[in-house]
Amino acid sequence: MAEWIGIARRARRCYGFDEIALVPGSQTVNPQEVDMSFEFNGKSFKIPIMAAAMDGVVDVKFAVEMSKLGGIAVLNLDGIQTRYENPDVVLEKISKASPQESTELLQKIYAQPIKEKLVGKRIKEIKQQKGTAVVSCIPASAERFAKLAVQAGVDIFVVQSTVTSLKHVTTQYKALDLTKFVKSVKVPVIIGNCVTYETTLELMDTGAAGLLVGVGPGAACTTRGVLGIGVPQVTTTVDAAAARDFYLKRTGRYVSIITDGGMNRGGDICKAFACGADAVMIGSSFARAIEAPGRGYHWGMATSNVNLPRGTRIYVGTTGTVKEILYGPAKVDDGSQNLMGALMTSMGSLGVSNLREMHDVEIIIAPSIQTEGKVFQVGQRVGMGK
Repeated sequence: MAEWIGIARRARRCYGFDEIALVPGSQTVNPQEVDMSFEFNGKSFKIPIMAAAMDGVVDVKFAVEMSKLGGIAVLNLDGIQTRYENPDVVLEKISKASPQESTELLQKIYAQPIKEKLVGKRIKEIKQQKGTAVVSCIPASAERFAKLAVQAGVDIFVVQSTVTSLKHVTTQYKALDLTKFVKSVKVPVIIGNCVTYETTLELMDTGAAGLLVGVGPGAACTTRGVLGIGVPQVTTTVDAAAARDFYLKRTGRYVSIITDGGMNRGGDICKAFACGADAVMIGSSFARAIEAPGRGYHWGMATSNVNLPRGTRIYVGTTGTVKEILYGPAKVDDGSQNLMGALMTSMGSLGVSNLREMHDVEIIIAPSIQTEGKVFQVGQRVGMGK
C-alpha cells in the first residue's frame, strides 16, 4: 500500500473527495422511497447531517431551526455564546472587521472568560423551543461543563479537540480520563477528532456513542498549513469505518462514525456515506444560511488561539435559508443547496435503499472526475468550475 518517497522511507497514498467517484450498480431505486434517517444511540433523526460547533454557524436560533428540520446542530460551549450575554453585538463586530483585523479581534473577543451560568441558559433556551440540545467543548472543560449541561437537560455531549487520543501525555495539568468521563455522563457522548484505524478502535473502548473523524479539512481551518498534519477525508472515513465494523464484530456494540469537515457540496456528502460514514458534520455550507449567526462569515474553532491560530475568518456569503440548504429548492448551481435532495437522488441512482447500503457501493479512483468535460464550466466559473 505504501510507496517509496526517498531512501528507506515509505508513505501510504491517501485520497480526498475530489479523487474518487461512485459507480451505479445493476439496479436503481425510486429516490422518493430511500431511507436517509440516522440512527444514533437508539434515537432516529430524519437526516444524517450535523451542523458544526462553530460560532459563525450555530447559535440557539439555528439549533432550534435545525432540530425542526430533522437534524442536529452542535453549540460551542467554549465560544461566544457562553462568553457574552448578548452575543449578537459581538458577532456584528466580527462581521464588520477587515481581513487584516479579524484574527486579532477574534483573539481579544475570545479572551473574555466563559460565564458558567450561560452554559445552562443556552441549553435551556434550546429545550424550551423543543430543540435537540447538543453541545461541544474541549477536553479541558469537559468535566465542568458536562455537569452543568446535564442539569440543564442536554441531549448529547461532544468532547472535541484538533486531535484526540486515548493516551494524552502531560506533566503540566491533569489529562481528561475519557473512559471515566464517558461512564460518568448520563447522556450519549461523541468524541473527536481522530483519523486512524488504531485510534478509532481505542476511542470506541471508552464507551462513546459516536466519533468525529477528520483533522484539518474544514473550509476555515488552517491546521494542515500551520501544523502540517491531517489525512484526506476519504481515507480517514474508510479507515474509521473499518475500525467500527471490526469493533461491532468483537463487542456487538455499534459506534457511529461522523465524518467532520471537507464537504461543501452534495456530492462530497454522498461520497462520505459511500466511504462508511453514518453521519456527516459540516460548517461552511450552513454558515451561508440566513439563520447562521456569522452574517456570511465563517471561522475555524482555533482561529482565536492567542499563540498559534489554526484557522481563519472566511467570507462565504449568505445564499438561502437552512431549509433551502437542506431541502431546496436550490437557487445556486454549485451543489451547496438541497443537500438532502442530492443524497436522495444519489442513493436512488446507486440502487441503495438506506445509508447502511451506501457503505457497500463501488468506489473508483477518478482523478479527472472534477474536470472531465467541464471546460466551459471552468472557463466561465459556473457550476463545477467555481
